[in-house]
Amino acid sequence: MKKTLALTLTTVLLGGLVAACSNDSGKAPAASGDTKKPDETKKPITFSWLAYDRPEGKVRTDWEIFKEIEAKTGVKVDFQVVSQEGLKEKKQIMIATNAVTDFIQVDTLEGRQYGPDKVFLNLKDYLDKAPNLKKFYEKYPEAKAVATGFDGGIYTVPVIEGDAEGKGFNFIWYARKDIMDKYSLKAPTNLDEFYTFLKTLKEKQPDTYPLINNALVGDTGLFTTFGRAFTGIHGFFNLDPSTDKYAFAPAHKGYKDSLIYLNKLYNEKLLDPEFSIITQAQWEERILRGKSLVTYFWKADLETLMDKGKKAGAPDYTLGAIPQFAASGIKNYQFSRPVVGAAGRAISAKVKDKDRAVQFLDYLVSEEGSNYLALGIEGKTYMKENGNIVFNKDFGASPFNPLRKDWGVWYDMINLDNAKSRAAWESSLSESGKAINKAYESYIIPAPKQIVKTTEELELEKSKLSALNKFLEQKLTEFVAGKTPINDKTYEEFLDQAKKLGSEELLNMYNTAYTRTYGKK
Repeated sequence: MKKTLALTLTTVLLGGLVAACSNDSGKAPAASGDTKKPDETKKPITFSWLAYDRPEGKVRTDWEIFKEIEAKTGVKVDFQVVSQEGLKEKKQIMIATNAVTDFIQVDTLEGRQYGPDKVFLNLKDYLDKAPNLKKFYEKYPEAKAVATGFDGGIYTVPVIEGDAEGKGFNFIWYARKDIMDKYSLKAPTNLDEFYTFLKTLKEKQPDTYPLINNALVGDTGLFTTFGRAFTGIHGFFNLDPSTDKYAFAPAHKGYKDSLIYLNKLYNEKLLDPEFSIITQAQWEERILRGKSLVTYFWKADLETLMDKGKKAGAPDYTLGAIPQFAASGIKNYQFSRPVVGAAGRAISAKVKDKDRAVQFLDYLVSEEGSNYLALGIEGKTYMKENGNIVFNKDFGASPFNPLRKDWGVWYDMINLDNAKSRAAWESSLSESGKAINKAYESYIIPAPKQIVKTTEELELEKSKLSALNKFLEQKLTEFVAGKTPINDKTYEEFLDQAKKLGSEELLNMYNTAYTRTYGKK
């Protein structure tokens, strides 16, 4: 026993000398007589993290926010970078082989599916050591619901996208204000006026197709935008705000009217004839070159597009927002940004130091950690002004470009609170930008919460939805382009085929899942 004790004391003393000499923190060794133990929670450690290069700027190793974070936590982030095009495949391979990086952003659905298979760490087991994570799930019950697997484990920290009040929004109708001013045109306020507005633009600018869309489906898609205007349903399947139940938009009595309306625009050359195949690059080129004059798109891009338009050879190029419209008797609305996003941060179940990994994620969810990722460094990237946080005015109308490129702030797959970033951006808007927000605020209603589907429901969706969507896009395009006449007979045949492909089964499933998730009746 004496020999053992002596050996132990010798080891401890030698260990202390080595620690004093190597001192990982870079600080001077503790003074003699200082018996305070080193902070193990800040001992240097490196975690890998999957990311992709954004168009605004590539992932960098010298972003200052991560130097600050490392100084506060002892954690160095080793970004494993892939191209945006290769991201999906890389992530799928990582999940399939259970070889994900220590930190990774996945769909919350992927977290629920593969977490119980020990691909992702069960955060629920660590909440007693992670006060910020615990508080996060208490504050956002929806986040907890979509992060929880069938085994009751919690596998992701969903990204926060919108404010809890449901006021933030993304999309507006753009129109060439300089041309409107040139011909003294008033902004349309309803569908009839919108048609007249397009017709007048065509008369004044005969070499244009006034209306252009950048997609068929999705939030800015042609069928989504006009389908909602005529039915009150956003997309093919979604929550009907007037009933609080899911609905299949093409089955609504107004959907056929939307196709008749679009067919009229197509026949009169008011809609771009390549509406069904147009690419994002073609959409932008035609908007900037004045070949198209009206579109529905992200409001954040308005001032950037104006700058590009001026540089493209039109010094008076100006875009303005026109009012959103809907058919008579249909609620004129736009869903706000969802509070809880469909993606979330996960930790690999194979991470070597699980406690430190959870501790690091807990720090990133804290106010200080979240501020680094969402806002940057006070005094450099943002400041407080009249009680609001605003981004550095030197960053211009599109602060997200320099923030992402030069600072790693508000960067996809890294930031955990896009709502915080957007709030600072909204506070930094020019007076014209704030006027657009004011003009659109009456249209905005809270976005539907995500629904959690069972394994059987997911299998049904997987087996039916893709083929159904493909059929819908193809057939609706034929109606608008006049390849299939629009009448009661052809439309009934269209709906019958949609039923055969599963439209009613899917609708019943969505309502069942929604009722089960949130107790709706």
